[in-house]
Amino acid sequence: MQLKDISRGLLSYLNMEPELEDSEIVFEEIKKGIFFKGTNLWILIFAIIIASVGLNMNSTAVIIGAMLISPLMGPINGMGYSIATFDLELFRKSIKNFTFAIIAGLVSSTIYFLLSPVSTAHSELLARTSPTIYDVLIALFGGLAGIVAVSSKNKGNVIPGVAIATALMPPLCTAGYGIATGQINFFLGAMYLFTINTIFIAMASVWISQILKFPIRSDLGPAKKRKINQLISIIIIVVLMPSIYFGYKLVKKEKFNLNAKEFIAKTQSFEGNILLKHAINSDEQYIELVFGGKNWNENQLNLFIDRAKLFNLDQNSIKVQQGLTINELDNLQPLEIINKIAILEDSLQSKVKQINELISKGKLGKNLLDELNIIWPEIVAVSFLNSEMFFRESEQNQELALVLIVSQKVIKQDQKSKIKDWISSRLENESIKVIFEE
Repeated sequence: MQLKDISRGLLSYLNMEPELEDSEIVFEEIKKGIFFKGTNLWILIFAIIIASVGLNMNSTAVIIGAMLISPLMGPINGMGYSIATFDLELFRKSIKNFTFAIIAGLVSSTIYFLLSPVSTAHSELLARTSPTIYDVLIALFGGLAGIVAVSSKNKGNVIPGVAIATALMPPLCTAGYGIATGQINFFLGAMYLFTINTIFIAMASVWISQILKFPIRSDLGPAKKRKINQLISIIIIVVLMPSIYFGYKLVKKEKFNLNAKEFIAKTQSFEGNILLKHAINSDEQYIELVFGGKNWNENQLNLFIDRAKLFNLDQNSIKVQQGLTINELDNLQPLEIINKIAILEDSLQSKVKQINELISKGKLGKNLLDELNIIWPEIVAVSFLNSEMFFRESEQNQELALVLIVSQKVIKQDQKSKIKDWISSRLENESIKVIFEE
């Protein structure tokens, strides 16, 4: 009985019924939002220009501002609501107005990018050309939030937030950029993202409208309703499949980047050679490494490839080049030799700095001993070590600073605590491990 009461109490928090708007008011609000003429049309054009400028400047803040004033959500909610209530007249009007909005958006953004003196594709533009399954999830849950807000008396600031999260405006502007610059891949990628956002926001509207049991507004027979539902299912599958593939490629690319960076960080030198420079190509899944020093023999190269395999990188993922080698000196022009020597010197100085830091850490135990002896003369030896702690049930390791203290006589527990606190303060490390040997 108690469990039943708890469940009922929890479900009461999810109950939307007391806050729901009257179904006729919801219908009128959705119908009013689908039209693009007068004020709505001008707002759309201005928002498109602002978003295009933001993409051109690579300014996230400007793009967000454009999305806040964009009225594109209206006809999309209209399409979803009309499908759920089988209101074919409202659906036709929503499609007509949404198509007009798309054309107006493409024309406005294309004209802007034709006139703009800057035609470089920045990161904000590129981000709108490769939609993935994650964009589907954003559009779906953003659409759910949007239609729930429309159906509620307490709308708050959800609609602007949904407009930002689902990002309807930027891909439309990016498609205009693709037309203006003649880059079909930009146009197709951006329009695919725009289509994903549109369909899954609309589907969210369909589902919520059905869950909230908005009244059916036509007398369609069961066969026609079934045909409409089948068509919707086919459209969802057709749009969803490519995004799953692109999502898989994105995860694969990020995993390769992570492995490559970890491998490079732990391969700054190898067999007497120093890593001069590197480049990661995550699209084609390979890394280029340029080493300076002696030429490698076949055994050394195989050993290097074996090390790469520990980081889930295969032989095809590694492209090794010898930078400045002894045998190259005879074939180089004097200026080339100077340039390569300068690169090698910079790298060597960096390595010398790292070595000096290691040496200073090695002497840290001696410094600690001298300073501790002033207060605790019974301490006769101190060792300092930087290491790593590995855990059986976790792949992540933890850095560990270890101090071993040897004393002539037993140190009381309160004194041990003071010594540990002093060492932690001295080394500015709260997680240091201090071991006493007496």
